[in-house]
Amino acid sequence: MPRFAANLSMMFNEVPFLERFAAARAAGFEGVEFLFPYEYAAGELRRRLSGEGLTQVLFNMPPGDWANGERGMASLPGRQAEFHESVKKALDYAAALDCRQVHCMAGLLPAGVSMTTATAVYAANLAWAAEQAKPAGVRLVIEPINHHDMPGYFLNTQAQGAEIIQAIGADRVGLQFDVYHVQVTEGDITRRMEQFMPVIAHMQIADVPARNEPGTGEIGWPFVFRRMDQLGYQGWVGCEYRPAGETVAGLGWRDQFGV
Repeated sequence: MPRFAANLSMMFNEVPFLERFAAARAAGFEGVEFLFPYEYAAGELRRRLSGEGLTQVLFNMPPGDWANGERGMASLPGRQAEFHESVKKALDYAAALDCRQVHCMAGLLPAGVSMTTATAVYAANLAWAAEQAKPAGVRLVIEPINHHDMPGYFLNTQAQGAEIIQAIGADRVGLQFDVYHVQVTEGDITRRMEQFMPVIAHMQIADVPARNEPGTGEIGWPFVFRRMDQLGYQGWVGCEYRPAGETVAGLGWRDQFGV
């Protein structure tokens, strides 16, 4: 049976962020993930996790200037020094939160930069970051993101991500397999799940097209969840969806699909 982690950036928005840890625990979650921890002191986040007996499953490295549209720096030429600092900051938080996986966002392909150049920068940055993360007991993950939600994002397909992972080493970098993004970009969810399971380190879910909870869209969730088990997936599954209504009221999908 999948182990589900609540995504506190998207779920439980009925209460302030720091209160979402308790809300997630009360709703039966044992793990949490979120986009970014950096506006809060690591010690305060650690206190919230420990107080509720929660595991911090995942968060993202600093993405650059998020407010002005940046979505990561790993593939951006000329930003290597800033990227290196972001890795150090993320690893400091990972140590404080005892978080074993951190998502390294690739970024939007800049105008005038070729895919070849961006790929070279991305591979070099990831390899460097992985070397910093491994002694800290942290595995990096990379996530292909669909072209509708994030036009111009460097990394779009599972095959593209797997190729990079194989070049660097699956012991250092893993694939973040988001069912929502896979369905929008490529389809064939469970076939791709089967193909890339050897490098999948984390999974996330949301229904298509509105990115709401499972059962609100087109995806056949009973089969998807069953295949996760049949393929032997042991990691966490992040609930990175926007509740269609009140968060707790929308959690009926867990009983509906027997998970």
